[in-house]
Amino acid sequence: MEKKVVLVTGGSGLVGKGIQTVINSDKREDEEWIFLSSKDANLLSEEETFAVFEKYKPTHVIHLAALVGGLFANMSRNSDFFRDNMKMNDNILEASHKNKVKKLVSCLSTCIFPDKTSYPIDETMLHNGPPHPSNAAFSYAKRVIDLQNKKCNEEHGCMFTSVVPCNVFGPHDNFDPLHAHVMGALINRAYEAKKNDTAFEIWGTGAAQRQFIYNLDLAKLFIWVLREYQEVDPIILAPDEADEVSIKDVARMVLDAFDFKGDVKFLTDKSDGQLKKTASNAKLRTYLPQFQFTTTRQAIRDTVQWYVDNQHTARTGRK
Repeated sequence: MEKKVVLVTGGSGLVGKGIQTVINSDKREDEEWIFLSSKDANLLSEEETFAVFEKYKPTHVIHLAALVGGLFANMSRNSDFFRDNMKMNDNILEASHKNKVKKLVSCLSTCIFPDKTSYPIDETMLHNGPPHPSNAAFSYAKRVIDLQNKKCNEEHGCMFTSVVPCNVFGPHDNFDPLHAHVMGALINRAYEAKKNDTAFEIWGTGAAQRQFIYNLDLAKLFIWVLREYQEVDPIILAPDEADEVSIKDVARMVLDAFDFKGDVKFLTDKSDGQLKKTASNAKLRTYLPQFQFTTTRQAIRDTVQWYVDNQHTARTGRK
């Protein structure tokens, strides 16, 4: 039996750690998993990227590494987000092609879909219009992956594909409120508000609606895509549409997990970002109709507990 060597870029991040956790309980004799961090190679460098491929000789690649951040990080660093992600993605795809990688799975995001669109969004709508201005640079860099996947397949027969998760959170998330996505930022602020007996602040009105996926659920689906999914076209990985919740309701779930009883303030001068991103998981359900997602409330409880227990290692933005 031919052995798979699976190289995971961004292996020390939120999704990478989730995949490590799941793989540790689902090991297969014909698979070797290698999780890279930024300490192993600078993927912005073509030379270092090719060197790490030469070192490990992967047969399969999961590409998670990216310059990422929440709404306000995107708004303040648009050019960086475009340039760095374009460089990194191109290096990974070219190294995968040149090294004859059998399958490459890259990670996109539902935030890259058109801003002006009908809902729910599905995989066919990815390129139907410009993304929301707040994260346009990141979105276009990620959209190019889908284009490259298809052209590599047409010209070279490469099995390069991508997944499109909704808002991911869980243990090992970035909880720095200035750079985190919404869930990590809310958890950090709730922890600080309870510890310091201060008001809990929600940036924006809380009206925006989001679907959330627990990183361990996403990890299981990523592994399934690597092992079983045989389409070049992307696939959305998200809970059902009925599970979409407002940021206001998510904030309340976070406060409940901390048993917070203090004041809550909405900073309505802050942007809400895109108000809606509802994604259809109909394609996923045709493949995995019985897949059970962890409820948002339970996943928040588990993440809050991990955050409290791991203050010394969590990415909080505090020195």
